[in-house]
Amino acid sequence: MPAPLPQPVLAPLTPAAIFLIATIDEGGEAAVNEALPGLAGLVRAVGFRDPSKNLSMVTSIGSDAWDRLFSGPRPAELHPFVELHGARHHAPSTPGDLLFHIRAEVLDVCFELAGQVAKSMAGAITIVDEVHGFKFFDNRDLLGFVDGTENPDGPVAVSASQIGAEDPDFAGGCYVHVQKYLHDMASWEALSVTEQERVIGRT
Repeated sequence: MPAPLPQPVLAPLTPAAIFLIATIDEGGEAAVNEALPGLAGLVRAVGFRDPSKNLSMVTSIGSDAWDRLFSGPRPAELHPFVELHGARHHAPSTPGDLLFHIRAEVLDVCFELAGQVAKSMAGAITIVDEVHGFKFFDNRDLLGFVDGTENPDGPVAVSASQIGAEDPDFAGGCYVHVQKYLHDMASWEALSVTEQERVIGRT
């Protein structure tokens, strides 16, 4: 049996994306386990219609879901997000057993694949969050700053993102930490450019 292909975690950013977060319904574990190996086939089937759209998907499994789906060892650093409370801001720990990160050059194939993924696990999962992403001007975030300028690339990105020999059962895998921010745009836009740069920490 050939070794499984790694997921395209380090694929380049695309103009369109969909992020789906799902919880596994009680009793849905067997159906999800059965559907997971077929997801790569769904990507191929939808992407085959127009290979130039560069459709890809990364599937991630949450800490609580891991123990419901699999027996045996688990990734050493996999754990639920610990809720954070600061003087002004709050980072909650929200529900989510499965994350599907879908990317392509256009949204239509992302939308089609998202529907096929949900259909493949119908009755076993509940979609609890859906976000549609897009490129904003010259790779800027909604605050107006170019995003990801400090992210490594090439071989450095591989070593920075992949699990190594320290956890041999899961070598080549990786972890994902998802954050979603609610911005007060009126207050942000009231700041001068100098003040905005001070907040972000760069120009």
